Amino acid sequence: MSTIRIQNLTKRFEQQTVLQDLSLTIPDGSFFTLLGPSGCGKTTLLRCIAGFNEPEAGSLWFDQDDITRVPAHQRNIGMVFQDYALFPDKSVRDNVAYGLRARQVARDELQARVDEALQQVGLQTLADRYPAQMSGGQRQRVALARALVIRPRVLLMDEPLSNLDAKLRLSMRDMIRELQRQARITTVFVTHDQEEALAMSDQIAVMQSGRIAQMDTPEALYGQPVSAYVADFVGSANLLAVDGVGDGVARVAGQALQVDTRAATAAGPHRLVLRAETLQLRPGHEPRPPNALAATLSGHQYLGAKTLCRVALAHGEVVQVDVPGLLAHQRGDALWLQVPAHSRVISQ
Repeated sequence: MSTIRIQNLTKRFEQQTVLQDLSLTIPDGSFFTLLGPSGCGKTTLLRCIAGFNEPEAGSLWFDQDDITRVPAHQRNIGMVFQDYALFPDKSVRDNVAYGLRARQVARDELQARVDEALQQVGLQTLADRYPAQMSGGQRQRVALARALVIRPRVLLMDEPLSNLDAKLRLSMRDMIRELQRQARITTVFVTHDQEEALAMSDQIAVMQSGRIAQMDTPEALYGQPVSAYVADFVGSANLLAVDGVGDGVARVAGQALQVDTRAATAAGPHRLVLRAETLQLRPGHEPRPPNALAATLSGHQYLGAKTLCRVALAHGEVVQVDVPGLLAHQRGDALWLQVPAHSRVISQ
């Protein structure tokens, strides 16, 4: 286990700067996720931590050890790749044992640790199979066992679930998180899937163009985004233009709403962040409820547990609303869109 400290890290590929003066601290024993779209720098940062990429500037530390120029094979890391990276000509047992053999672990201890790792991932009965004889989920469990068996200081995972189907992703993320909790290994997990990040992480760093746009707990990132970029990437929020901001009041489409304005700076423009599941629809023939905007139902899709609705506001902006179960309204109905007071105004 180790605390990872990254100080003023810069990484370039030819003329392109991929990481820009980036600093962060990853606490000992935590599950830390780098989240962002393709090209934001998250995998490059992971590869710098692993030692596969050497930065042009800055430093990396595991606890008090400066590992900036230490070769990858001397950093004592476990690595799980997106494409499994298993040896096709080796059995499951030999794949898992590979790192221990490279460290010249005694035969009896090697055997015991391999057996323990295979049991942890539920593959002890498949120890003699080869990767080609296994499903994607089984191969990823082999890769996880191989990373854990060496008892690394740090576990690094580069989009390890992206090649699995939806059901397997759910079961694998539960397994990964439980094994990480048991081992208390500092883990850095790379993904572009915000649901994965929210479900698994102690902390998340949302990356944007080689920088950290926001780093916080999953709850704070979702509920208190600091920018439109973070709000839209983590949870796909509705972002409404704000005409003016006062103390606890924002004007949207000419209507004053009581909302959280503490994050709004003096300079604009500003946006009101509305999460689809927090909004409520009221019949338009009723008196205007508190904190409501006039709207028209422009479309809806029934999805079983909820109905996804699109409502058009008077000034033309369209808002997505999640309604539990069946919808009681029809396309074209006049409605009131009721906004919760905890909705947040942010600066663009």
